[in-house]
Amino acid sequence: MASHIVGYPRMGPKRELKFALESFWDKKSSAEDLQKVAAGLRSSIWKQMADAGIKYIPSNTFSYYDQVLDTTAMLGAVPPRYGWNGGEIGFDTYFSMARGNASVPAMEMTKWFDTNYHFIVPELGPDVRFSYASHKAVDEYKEAKALGVNTVPVLVGPVSYLMLSKPAKGVEKTFSLLSLLPKILPIYKEVISELKAAGASWIQFDEPTLVLDLDAHQLQAFTTAYADLESTLSGLNVLIETYFADLTSGAYKTLIELKGVTAYGLDLVRGTKTIDLIKTNFPKGKFLFAGVVDGRNIWANDLASSLGTLQALEAIVGKDNLVVSTSCSLLHTAVDLVNETKLDDEIKSWLAFAAQKVVEVNALAKALAGQKDEVFPCNFSSCFASFL
Repeated sequence: MASHIVGYPRMGPKRELKFALESFWDKKSSAEDLQKVAAGLRSSIWKQMADAGIKYIPSNTFSYYDQVLDTTAMLGAVPPRYGWNGGEIGFDTYFSMARGNASVPAMEMTKWFDTNYHFIVPELGPDVRFSYASHKAVDEYKEAKALGVNTVPVLVGPVSYLMLSKPAKGVEKTFSLLSLLPKILPIYKEVISELKAAGASWIQFDEPTLVLDLDAHQLQAFTTAYADLESTLSGLNVLIETYFADLTSGAYKTLIELKGVTAYGLDLVRGTKTIDLIKTNFPKGKFLFAGVVDGRNIWANDLASSLGTLQALEAIVGKDNLVVSTSCSLLHTAVDLVNETKLDDEIKSWLAFAAQKVVEVNALAKALAGQKDEVFPCNFSSCFASFL
């Protein structure tokens, strides 16, 4: 039974990235120093997941600031006030967009859905000239591969990117951001082609806006986008990841009918009604990445309950097509319980931070396959029997 992690905290178990960023911003260290800390964190995260037995390990979930800003950089959608003149976007432009500088303010920051995480809101309009201006996704895939870890590169999906944007200053508030799809999809195609050439076999598109209450025009945008990308995605396994809530029946129908898509990642913690949609209609031969380990809290998983959910899903989608996953990125929880040295042991037993949730995911995958695990020290049948 395979396992997958949607995303992982980037700050570091001892807040290494926070301190490295502050040092860089205060001009106490160089860009090379910051990049070295970042590379060390990425390497340790990939190794940790590989050592834990995770099959589908994400890359490009690390960020110096936030993943939406990274996508803005990838698309070259830099507002004119930052004076960017083309080429690969560097730290000066990137952090000016995020934090402002002496002469211009930062871009707007707003909440990432209903979490405590915030993102930098893209400012778009009909005159934006998109260009492939950050090769981060490809570079980090290659970086992991050089370390012996074949990852699943993660991109913010094109439709969610546009839906999370706002009209730039001077652009009519009624401007249709989704009308920019034909302008950004060619850049997505460039990224996809480079990832394929680098050896990627899977790619993950995060499309969390699918859980919103969408109208027919918005749902059609997903259909249009992935139909356009289908030929470029040929030869890749494609995972569309959603999280934070249930899908409506219309959104679910749109999702499972997307062209060229291999797998669907669903939040089954907050998306409690989504299971009913899966039971009613799940496309034959497709993969379900079942998000049963909560990525948004600090509590240990009820492994027996999750196992029961997974067994029910296995009967629907098939043993070979079920992948155990987190409900969303683990970005929203603390990093590692091992650093909480002052906590009472009993309290610790109730908790699971990101590092422990990685182990829980793999333990569930092994238990479902009937294997023993130190976290879940019984096989599937005996654990499930005790659950019943």
